[in-house]
Amino acid sequence: MPVKTVLNGSTVPVRIWTDDIDEGSKAQLANLASLPFIHHHVAAMPDVHLGIGATIGSVIATHQAIIPAAVGVDIGCGMVAARLSLTANDIDEKRLKKVFDQITRDVPVGRDQHADGRVLVDAVRPFEPGLKALTDRHPQLLKAFGRFSKWANQMGTLGGGNHFIEVCLDEKRRVWVMLHSGSRGIGNAIATYFIELARKDMERHMIHLPDRDLAYFREGSPHFDDYVEAVHWAQDYAMANRQAMLELVLAGLARHLPPFTVTTEAVNCHHNYVAREHHFGADVWVTRKGAIRAGEGELGIVPGSMGARSYIVRGRGNAESFCSSAHGAGRRMSRTAATKHFTEADLARQTEGVICRKDKGVVDEIPGAYKDIDTVMANQSDLTEVLHTLKQVVCVKG
Repeated sequence: MPVKTVLNGSTVPVRIWTDDIDEGSKAQLANLASLPFIHHHVAAMPDVHLGIGATIGSVIATHQAIIPAAVGVDIGCGMVAARLSLTANDIDEKRLKKVFDQITRDVPVGRDQHADGRVLVDAVRPFEPGLKALTDRHPQLLKAFGRFSKWANQMGTLGGGNHFIEVCLDEKRRVWVMLHSGSRGIGNAIATYFIELARKDMERHMIHLPDRDLAYFREGSPHFDDYVEAVHWAQDYAMANRQAMLELVLAGLARHLPPFTVTTEAVNCHHNYVAREHHFGADVWVTRKGAIRAGEGELGIVPGSMGARSYIVRGRGNAESFCSSAHGAGRRMSRTAATKHFTEADLARQTEGVICRKDKGVVDEIPGAYKDIDTVMANQSDLTEVLHTLKQVVCVKG
């Protein structure tokens, strides 16, 4: 399905791959399209919904400027998935319950982190020099880290919210492992610190914005290069965090399932990040806030909610979307609204057949709080080709 809605922004247009969009999200997209450094147009994916400053599900190409709050506080958040040599014949409910328990023991979730004696030293060590260079130039970051000072202990941990670890079956009943997480507390601290610096820059230069969360750094400004360095550090940390968790999960599965191998190279992709790319005749900064890169032939992951299908996709390289795709189902209602509208019984019904938490602590993640993933996929048929359809049998939430 091609672009379904076009908004005429004051600087550039907004192209939206759905007509299922609320007025608040339209207003945020219009605010983005009014900024003087936006390149060509703003693209909104079919999972678009309200965010902080910028909508989640937006792709923002900019000339010589980056909006830190558009990148977001979970820098480098994304997905990793790998197919195993096992099939549905190799797993049963008893084994899967043991797998669920093993994953929850091996991978800290929510606010938990690895104990000092379990720090994944080999995964952490490459990140120490870059972090030291940043904190030498920005000693205030050490204060910003606060309770996240044990960033090393959070390598290989899930976090909370919509982050998850799943064991899935594909259309041929083959077993996959898939998980969703980002740069954890340290990414949040880095983002929060630089977002505040950007706001102060706007105040200092008396730049008026339609939303203070659209504060930006211009190339050549005092903090631009340091932000780029910091955000790339956090993106690399997020990718390493997912890989570390994948290895922990595979080791846990090996304790309870028949011997197996990983039969496909893991797909590991960000959906909250910024990168330098070439689009519509110019080298620009592309911020994908809740969107994945879907260049021609590139593999990606588009997950549904904890009771719905997910998809392994191949990008079609659609120029109009800046070679991008939706990053998931996208929320239909806020967490607060979901907990008021749904019950634990609703959650149990909507996650029937999935071994997962079914208590009030995860009602805000109920499938009914999300858009229909199949509609999202239909709306972006010109952006991605579906390679595999996954359905979870185990889901571990933060």
